[in-house]
Amino acid sequence: MDEVFSYLGLKPDIQITGEGALPSNYAVTDLAVAAYGAVGVAIAELRAAQGLAKTPEVQVNRVLASRWYGCSIHPVGWELPPLWDAVAGLYQCKNGWIRLHTNLPHHRRVALSVLNAAPTRKAVAQAAQSWRAEELETAIAQAGGVATMMRSAADWAAHPQGQAVAQEPLIDWVSPRHTAAKNWGATPARPLNGLKVLDLTRVLAGPVATRTLAGFGAQVLRIDPPDWEEPNVIPDVTLGKRCARLDLTLPKDRATFEALLSDTDILVHGYRKGALSGLGYGLAARQEIRPDLIEASLNAYGWTGPWATRRGFDSLVQMACGIADSGMRRAKAAEPTPLPVQALDHATGYLMAAAVIRVLTRAAQGGGVQNARLSLARTAALLMRHEQTEAGALAHAPVSADYSPDIEPTPWGPAHRLKPALHIEGCPMHWESGAVDLGSSPARWA
Repeated sequence: MDEVFSYLGLKPDIQITGEGALPSNYAVTDLAVAAYGAVGVAIAELRAAQGLAKTPEVQVNRVLASRWYGCSIHPVGWELPPLWDAVAGLYQCKNGWIRLHTNLPHHRRVALSVLNAAPTRKAVAQAAQSWRAEELETAIAQAGGVATMMRSAADWAAHPQGQAVAQEPLIDWVSPRHTAAKNWGATPARPLNGLKVLDLTRVLAGPVATRTLAGFGAQVLRIDPPDWEEPNVIPDVTLGKRCARLDLTLPKDRATFEALLSDTDILVHGYRKGALSGLGYGLAARQEIRPDLIEASLNAYGWTGPWATRRGFDSLVQMACGIADSGMRRAKAAEPTPLPVQALDHATGYLMAAAVIRVLTRAAQGGGVQNARLSLARTAALLMRHEQTEAGALAHAPVSADYSPDIEPTPWGPAHRLKPALHIEGCPMHWESGAVDLGSSPARWA
């Protein structure tokens, strides 16, 4: 997966430890190692550019990298909520399979309304069988919901959106601007110390990116709308962050947001194309508030093509691009077979973090700043170029030795956290606070 490093302008100079791979049709563990390694090499080069240390050895553990692509937290005496809503999942249509994503209440309401079904799997399954898959996919998308039919890789290659994604780079560097060299109070052990990261992301790639930046000292403030909840992933992804709520339709909260943005170094967001403009915060407005702002943004299906503004999630992109179909065929299964983890989300998140760190290195050297755009579909295209010929010998579930013995206090109860998969000499990846609930902090920088 050396192309991961080449897109970032990095040398793949990492030492890999551990053995095994997650069982998959594709090289998921290799992707995990490459994305982690890119973060590590980017941090090492940033420290060298700042004169903090010579370029150190970067190690990535294959086992732990794979584990972090699942869930990183192990509750002690309490349980995480179910990962999926009861209605979410796979359904057969007249001519194929479709996956409904109903974890969010409004997406659930849309799917049930379009299907005219009661909120039970049996009722939804019966209703789906009366639809052609592509027609149901389109109807739910047009109504503001999220669903994707299963396509083969060949179908996706012939689809206008698949063709658009094939022409996009893994990391799209945009909006270059000249700025003075940055000095943010970095230390050898915490090279992102002093940087303020405003997190406007939701499930799951963006939160992984900002969690990674927090692991090297950045101050991360996540902003959510008043009624937003993600109970099934928040304990996993808010590690090392503070979380606040703002309603950007209210003048008072807009003023607070603009004050935050004016003092922000890095903005990470996962809004669909044009969504921030609809709130009055398009690129020109953001740069007027903070001219040297560094941005990393992502969407599901790419930045060009007819689906550029379509809602989507990792599990749906896997259905669209051929991953679920390929997995089903290889396993000779009776239904679509996704990756063993949400690898598109996690890999894209780590690549976003690595891209931010690369821009910081250029900024520290007086080379100006630019923004980075990524998508789950483009990460999928990268992964699908790397098939895995052997099933792998790495079990999906972590074992006790994979976790730190330290107890992490959380609002839900004590927990253990996976040991970091990344080791950088003299610069340990760690978080100064445990996971927190949404809206638990005021909307201001610490």
